[in-house]
Amino acid sequence: MKNFTPDFTNIVRAAYNQTPSRISIYEHMISEKKMEEVLNIEFAHLYGGDDKDINEFFKGYCRFFKEMTYDTVSFEAIFSGIMPGNGALYGHESGCIKDYDDFRKYPWDELPELYFKKNKRYFDTVIRHVPDGMSLVGGIGNGIFECIQDIVGYMNLCYMKVDDPETYAMLFVKMGDVLYKTWERFLPLYKDHYCIMRFGDDLGYKSNTMLPPNDVITHIFPQYKRIINLIHSYEKPFLLHSCGNLFSVMEELIGTGINAKHSNEDTIAPISVWYEKYGERIGNFGGIDADMLCRMDKNELKEYIRDIYEKATKAKGVALGSGNSIPEYVPVENYLNMIETINELRI
Repeated sequence: MKNFTPDFTNIVRAAYNQTPSRISIYEHMISEKKMEEVLNIEFAHLYGGDDKDINEFFKGYCRFFKEMTYDTVSFEAIFSGIMPGNGALYGHESGCIKDYDDFRKYPWDELPELYFKKNKRYFDTVIRHVPDGMSLVGGIGNGIFECIQDIVGYMNLCYMKVDDPETYAMLFVKMGDVLYKTWERFLPLYKDHYCIMRFGDDLGYKSNTMLPPNDVITHIFPQYKRIINLIHSYEKPFLLHSCGNLFSVMEELIGTGINAKHSNEDTIAPISVWYEKYGERIGNFGGIDADMLCRMDKNELKEYIRDIYEKATKAKGVALGSGNSIPEYVPVENYLNMIETINELRI
């Protein structure tokens, strides 16, 4: 849309569960390859290069969000990537912490410095390219559970819960300490450039949480609360991205202080259920099921989005987009159809 004027205050109001003047479009993540396809330029390969390359990367990256009529630019740098021995989260490794001795020897205190050594130049560059009227959403990618999985492994973590419950419990506290210290350093540096802080921590699958609900409540949520309280002390709202069926822990999750949540699948519950159950208490972002976004034809998708939009207008803290993300396999014509349909309805 040539005449679109971004205004990040719309999505901030939605994050605080207020009614914005215009419903924002929001995505947690978008494949840079998909951005290239939409813009018909190449820039994804520049990430990780020298300062000149990174500068050119963020020119294209931020241009995409502006041209696709977002009010914000989503950008985070994942934490798990800097942890020595990582890789178990995505099945590349078996996990480097298997017992208390491994836990004791792990270089926990070095992690915040490793994070900024690798990623500060990305944050310092992206803030220079955010278009007028826009702001950033994101921060330190990965939450407590994902970081632990990446160095322990999900199956190993489940074994540890039974075989060594003391080390199991200490893992969550220690990871909470490390991430808190990293956010403590991040916030003073970038609070003026980010309008919403977030991390992603996929806690569930289609029928329940990956760990027993009581373990999520006892071990993970207290660490969330510490970080969220810190973020709130800088007068910023917090958005949690978490996939899976979280209904068994939602009351306690809301109690951590989250302002809004993103991620939904229609096979678990359509976004209208989230509006009905929690719409008076937190903002609910996303809504357009990623599977539907991939499979529906143009007219089916338009009708599907129109129905979601109608329900969204009756809720308060709403931002629309995919219920998960825009990976490379989403057909470009379907993605553009989503953007076009939302704009037909909202502007």
